[in-house]
Order: sequence, then C-alpha cells, then structure tokens
Amino acid sequence: MELRRNNGERGYPKYIAYDGIVYDVTNCPHWLKELHERMHFPGQDLSGEMEDGPHKADVFNRPCVKIVGRLKPLD
Repeated sequence: MELRRNNGERGYPKYIAYDGIVYDVTNCPHWLKELHERMHFPGQDLSGEMEDGPHKADVFNRPCVKIVGRLKPLD
C-alpha cells in the first residue's frame, strides 16, 4: 500500500499513518477538507507531528478511523 497516493484525490481514500499503523480517515469530519486543521495533508506519516499537536493517540480510537494496514520500509 502506498501511503502518499491515498490522499483523497482522484477517488482515492484519505490515509494517514501514526506509529507504523495506517489509518483510513476518509469519513472523519475533520478530514473532509483537503487540509486537516490547516496543517496536515492526508497521505502522510504524522508520527513526528502528533507530539506537537492537540491530539493524543486515543484520537485513532474514534469510530470514523479505520485501521487499514502497516507501514513497510521502502526497499
């Protein structure tokens, strides 16, 4: 699965990653626009940004967030 491609464009879902896990946030109200909170684009690993944000990891337990896979290192 390619994280970057899943950015909500051209019919693709909106995926983000955190701590090695890939999540589908396509149907989450705060991700309906192109940019989440004017800071985060879908299709990215947000692991390094969560520390500075208002959210904690429990945000991934919301009903609209679905686990879809794991990040794999590029060969």
